Amino acid sequence: MIKRIWHGWTTLENAATYLEVLTTQVIPGIEAKNIPGFLGIEVLRRELADEVEFLTIMSFRSLNDVGAFQGADYERCYVPDVARSVLKRWDEVSQHYELKDARSYE
Repeated sequence: MIKRIWHGWTTLENAATYLEVLTTQVIPGIEAKNIPGFLGIEVLRRELADEVEFLTIMSFRSLNDVGAFQGADYERCYVPDVARSVLKRWDEVSQHYELKDARSYE
């Protein structure tokens, strides 16, 4: 499994708006693409002194499946215009990690 990790930052004032854009427009748009091997997405939020950081972790079966999502330049970020309008800055590339072990103790 591949984990695709990306960061975006917004102002304290725009944080709620960005989360709404992400959960009601960006993620549903990704889901609607029916990408082969796309397994899910997680959204993490961290409030800092003067901005809010968002981290997304997308899960794919393989790097080939990431390519089906983003094309040959699969490291390139995916930030639609609606998200760019409320973000302050963001990673231009995503990092990709191979999941080697996972344990859950819920």
